Amino acid sequence: MRLSALLLLPVLLTGCLTLRGQKPAPELPAAELQATSSEPRVLASTLGAGDLLEVRVFQEQDLSGAWRVAPDGTIDYPLCGKVSLAGSTSSEAADALTACLKAGYLRRPQVSVLVREFNSKKVFVFGEVQKPGTFPYEESMSIIQAVTLAGGFTKLAAQNGTNVTRIVDGQERKLRVPVADIAAGQTKNFLLLPGDIIYVPESFF
Repeated sequence: MRLSALLLLPVLLTGCLTLRGQKPAPELPAAELQATSSEPRVLASTLGAGDLLEVRVFQEQDLSGAWRVAPDGTIDYPLCGKVSLAGSTSSEAADALTACLKAGYLRRPQVSVLVREFNSKKVFVFGEVQKPGTFPYEESMSIIQAVTLAGGFTKLAAQNGTNVTRIVDGQERKLRVPVADIAAGQTKNFLLLPGDIIYVPESFF
C-alpha cells in the first residue's frame, strides 16, 4: 500500500498543478534546440519538386549545368534521361548521376551536386517586417537571411522578441530568438529549417 501511494504521488501532484493552470515545462532555448533536435539536417537537405540543382562533372562541360526538379521528382539529364531525385540528398543525387554515367558513358565520372534553391521547402515570416510572406528555404539559411528577404524590420519591431515556431520530434515548439543580439554579434546566429514560422511582435516601448 505504501509503495502504491508513493507511485501515485507524482501523478496526483501533476494533476493538481494542471488544475491550477500551471504551464507545461519551459521551452528549449534556441541554441539547445538546434543541438538536440533529431530531425533537422535530414529534412533540410532532401530534394523535391521545384528545387534548382547545379550539377558539375569534372572535365565534362556538356554534362555540367543547372537543372530544376520536375513535378514528378525527376530531372531530364543528358545521356541518362529522367533520373528520379525526389527525397534524395545532394550527395545521393550525385551518386545516382555517377552510377548512370558510369554505366557505359564515362569510365570514372566525378560528379558533384549543389542545391541552389530549395523551392520545395519554405519558411514563413510574419509580423513587424516590411514584406511579410513565404520564402524559399536555402541551404544553411539563417534567421537574419529570412528577415532580410522580408525587407527587414519595421520601426515598431521588438527584434529580440522574435519567435520561431518549429516542429520538433512531432511536437510544435515556440522559441524566442534575440535577432538584435545576433545582428550585433552578441550571440550565435540561428539556423532555420524548412517549415519554420518566424513571427516578429510589436514593441510597446
